[in-house]
This record gives sequence, C-alpha cells and structure tokens, in this order.
Amino acid sequence: MSAREWVGKDFYRELGVSSDATADEIKKAYRKLAKENHPDANGGNTKAEAKFKSVSEAYGVLSDTAKRKEYDEAKRMFGSGGAGGFGFPGGGQTGGFDATDIFGQGAGAQAGGFGGLGDILGGLFGRRGGAAGAAPRPQRGADVETDVRIDFAEAVKGATLPLRLSSPATCATCGGNGAKPGTTPHTCPTCSGSGLVSRSQGSFAFSEPCPDCRGRGSIIDEPCPECHGEGISSRQRTLTVRIPPGVNDDQRIRLAGQGEPGKGGAHAGDLYVRVHVAPHTVFGRKNLDLTIAVPVSFTELALGGTITVPTLEGKVSVKVPSGTASGRVLRVRGKGITKRDGSQGDLLVTLQAAVPSTLDEKAKEALEAYASVVSGNDPRPEITELLKGR
Repeated sequence: MSAREWVGKDFYRELGVSSDATADEIKKAYRKLAKENHPDANGGNTKAEAKFKSVSEAYGVLSDTAKRKEYDEAKRMFGSGGAGGFGFPGGGQTGGFDATDIFGQGAGAQAGGFGGLGDILGGLFGRRGGAAGAAPRPQRGADVETDVRIDFAEAVKGATLPLRLSSPATCATCGGNGAKPGTTPHTCPTCSGSGLVSRSQGSFAFSEPCPDCRGRGSIIDEPCPECHGEGISSRQRTLTVRIPPGVNDDQRIRLAGQGEPGKGGAHAGDLYVRVHVAPHTVFGRKNLDLTIAVPVSFTELALGGTITVPTLEGKVSVKVPSGTASGRVLRVRGKGITKRDGSQGDLLVTLQAAVPSTLDEKAKEALEAYASVVSGNDPRPEITELLKGR
C-alpha cells in the first residue's frame, strides 16, 4: 500500500471510534471487531476476513502513540488532497506542487508506518535532522493479537497448545526481498539506494520518496509472483504456545517476534495471545487459592467429624471441628495453584449446612425431641434483646 493510500484511509471509521477516542476505547473496539471477524470463527467468509485485516491494520496504527500522532498530522495536512493551506506556492494542482508526487505512485509503504512520508513530515516540521541522502528508516512490524480458550484445569496446571494463524508473514517464495526467485533487486540509480531525493519548491527544500523506487532504495525488475514485490504474503502457520500454570482469565501472553514482519530489516512485531478460561462446575478461584463449597449435615457441624473433599488431582480428608457454624471456611494448605516461581495457594473449603427438603416420620420425631431438649437455649440472643424494647 502506498503512503498516499495510507493517508486516504479512515482508520477511526474502520474501528467505529471518534478521532479523540482514548487508547482503551480503541483497544475495546478492536477486540470486539477482531473477535467477530476472526478467520477461525468465519471459515470461508471473505468479507469477514477482509474486515479482520482492515481493523487489524487500523489498530496497528492507532494503538501506537507515535504512529497515531503522525497519522493525525498527515490527515490534517494532506487529507484534502493539497498543501495550499500550509502556504506552499501554488497549493493544490495549479502551481507545480502536486501532492501525488510527494506520496509516490506505488506501494511503497505498509500500514503501521509512513515510510518516506514520515521523513517529509519530519522535514516540514523541523523534526528530521538528516540530509536528503539519509536512508529510509526501517519499520518494525505491527503487533498481532489472537484468542485461545482453555478449560479450568489447563489454566491451573498450565498447557502447551497448537495455535493456527492466518496472518501476514515474510514471503516464503522470495525470502522477503520481493524479487522473483533467481533474480535480485538492484540499487536504484536515481537515489543511489537512499530511497530519497531532494526537491526545491520556491524558498523551501525538502526530501521526498524517490519516484523511481518509491522510497525502497532498490528496484525490482521481476516481482515475486506470490507477493507481487511486497516481500510479505498472507499464509497459514502453526505455532506452539505454552500457557503457564496459574494464568488468569483475559490475561495476555506475549510471543516476541511472532507478529507481522518488519520492513527494511527491522524486527517483526509481537504476537499477543489472549487467554479465555472456561469456568469449572465445582471449583472457583481467588488469586492462587482454589475454592469449593461443600454441603454438610447439621450433625457433622454440631458433632464434628471428617469429610472427604475433591481436589483437581484427587481427594483430601478435612477435619470439621465440633460446633462449626455453617459458612465457615477451612483452609487446606498447599492444595491450590502452584506457579513456576514456587509460589503456592491453598484449597479453601466453605461448609454449607444442607437442610433436607422432606423428613420421614422417624427423623421428624428425633428432631422434635432434640428441639424440646434445647428449647431453653436461645440461638439469637441479640435479636431477642432488641425485640424486647419494641
């Protein structure tokens, strides 16, 4: 994609946010759209795949503070198709100053960076200190995010999962140089490999992308048939992601260098894997502790005893002291989550009195006899005292 096309896109509209949206609003909008249009969830749906690519492209720019600032400046400066508003002689098309010349005519820049355009803006606003012969800046690849879903036990113990992705990657046919196999790019004679040429316009002098090589610094006579000279193609790849023990729901795991490939020899972006943990039917979690609610009878609470409680790896015996109240939490040391750094949680057992919904005649008689015996014991003395004054 050329820088001209890059600026012509409305990334805010792609994500459905305003131009003054916060970073959190942009992230929330991207995650929602990426989840809805992810290729893994929309097999064979080309429209969803195209939408996924466009929102990923938009997020790659707007999520980066520096790139977003440069994009906003470029939109203000060139969004209307001319530069007359900045005091250039012959703004628009009438005085020999053509914004098309600045942007170049071909696909020289990728989404997520301006390529030569960043150099132009830097020169105009006094940010660029180099001369016209300086080489174009390498551009780091965009970060990529995907989602995985695991069960509760995998989150507790850790897991190793295959991850299949469809994303831009270095072209396997040409190795990323953009040239047809058996051929190689050669240095551009116009800019001597710098990717930039100088242009004077009245009292102004500035650098712009070389029109012959479109800012690359090299010329490809025979483009690669797979990537058409871009050096990047979309392909399926399978990675192995290791989920560490104790991972939290909605936590992100970073795989360095597994995002989109960089330009001009720059590093690739990172891949962020967002983990979604399915709830367990019995166990809950509080930091490194596992929680479980265990129904017990009135007699077990009143008389005490030993009950058997399940764990994720087996079972454990828990002693219930006599006179235990319903709702009390008993702690079983070391039966929670163990992380790689050695930190360890416990199993928290909440005792809940189980009241039978029906009683046979013998059980009813026994309870009535018990009630008669303890009738002199008030189980709620504070409330009784409060009621006396009303």
